[in-house]
Amino acid sequence: MKQILDTLAQKPVGDEAEVDRQVEALEVELGELQRTARVANLPIIVLFEGWEAAGKGTLINRLAMALDPRGYRVITVQSETAQELLRPPLYRFWRDLPEPGRIALYDRSWYDRTWRELAEGELNKRELTQACEDIRAFERTLIDHGYVLIKLFLHISKDDQGRRFRKLQRDHATAWRIDASDLRQHRHYQDWRRAIGRVIDKTSVAKAPFLVIDAASRRGAALLAFREIRNVLSCRLNVPPADAMVETATADAATPPGSRITSGPSLLAAVDFAQHLDAAAYATQLQALKEQLRELEHRIYKKRVGVIVLYEGWDAAGKGGSIRRLASALDPRGYEVIPISAPTHAEQGMHYLWRFAQRLPKGGHIAVFDRTWYGRVLVERVEGFCSERDWRLAYEEIRAFETHLVRSGNVLIKFWFQIDADEQLRRFHARQEDPEKCWKITDEDWRNREKWPLYEAAVCDMLELTGTPKCPWTVIAANDKLHARISAMQTVASAISARLDK
Repeated sequence: MKQILDTLAQKPVGDEAEVDRQVEALEVELGELQRTARVANLPIIVLFEGWEAAGKGTLINRLAMALDPRGYRVITVQSETAQELLRPPLYRFWRDLPEPGRIALYDRSWYDRTWRELAEGELNKRELTQACEDIRAFERTLIDHGYVLIKLFLHISKDDQGRRFRKLQRDHATAWRIDASDLRQHRHYQDWRRAIGRVIDKTSVAKAPFLVIDAASRRGAALLAFREIRNVLSCRLNVPPADAMVETATADAATPPGSRITSGPSLLAAVDFAQHLDAAAYATQLQALKEQLRELEHRIYKKRVGVIVLYEGWDAAGKGGSIRRLASALDPRGYEVIPISAPTHAEQGMHYLWRFAQRLPKGGHIAVFDRTWYGRVLVERVEGFCSERDWRLAYEEIRAFETHLVRSGNVLIKFWFQIDADEQLRRFHARQEDPEKCWKITDEDWRNREKWPLYEAAVCDMLELTGTPKCPWTVIAANDKLHARISAMQTVASAISARLDK
């Protein structure tokens, strides 16, 4: 009975001479398309997946010869390094995304780990579902933000693989290319075929389909692969830019400034500003929490659990003071405070999550972000630095990104520091009058204050649309600074303890 790989596999048509002629013509077209894509600042990702000895390397080499070497990079995906194993599985793929106008050619990809673990019985049904959800979300994020994603799978039979292995082993110059894992794949070919078929079935969607190529003929594989790349790029380069590709649901009805896109009561309305802590109680609790957090930091290092703490809030809400008290409890070798400012010119060319993915902590370490990826749905939304389509997409993208972080074993803690407008005004004036703090108040702070209703609507939507059971928000009543600092430290300690107790 045919399985999914056999059903999907495409075969070339024509004799060898005709196939060669078509491939040579396609090579010329691909070179021209690369130049056009560079001018259009179009980032392109091509995945070459397939059986061992199916010809991935040969195909990548031939494609590379048709392209300008200044405009592409070949990324060979091997087993994770010790450092990569301490981070989420998709971390290294976020890290290696191509810049606008460049091409990334992947020799294996984010699929390799999933179907390898499935074939070898290391994934249960729930884990497989979660891994495929993470992959679909990652690919959807890339495509929605203008990346071209082309996924190729080179399919050969077990007999063909066996013949190619034997040919390579007979030649001393190539025998090293066959290792124990390759031979294990061959012995368990049927297990691998079922695993690959299941993953392809779960991740091949309309916007990111897999092209399964019958690679029994290397000529034919080149023809089908190059034709697919040509067709996708030609189609993409003849359509309007990504900003114009707006779904009808969001294109015609722009959200009026200051309006929420969610309904129901605001989480901010429930904040109790009456909460207060006197100095004596603060000092006692602060010392106890420092001792607890230092012990927890040692425990997460031993267990290789990563901790990510996100600080968002109003200007002058006390985020900096809270971060300093949290940091004072920790061994400086085990944490990093990451202040986030406006993206650089180079960062503006990448997906907005890219620069944050670079700073994710290793397992056993703590990353404290002073402002975060939520800038996409706050300042960028309010100030018009991105389109409505982009900030609406961001809610789903952020949920998927954070879900992947938590599934990978990290503790994720998200704070919104809430103060009322009167308290903010009092603190602004106090800063202006204090020679040691006047540098903290800027013209931008006053401009942001004038847009309080717009930011408040954006905050309400953010809390509602990105707070999930696994990635909840903690809204801190911050009119009383002492109470806010203790509340935040208690939340961090509780979240880490709960993770370690599982």
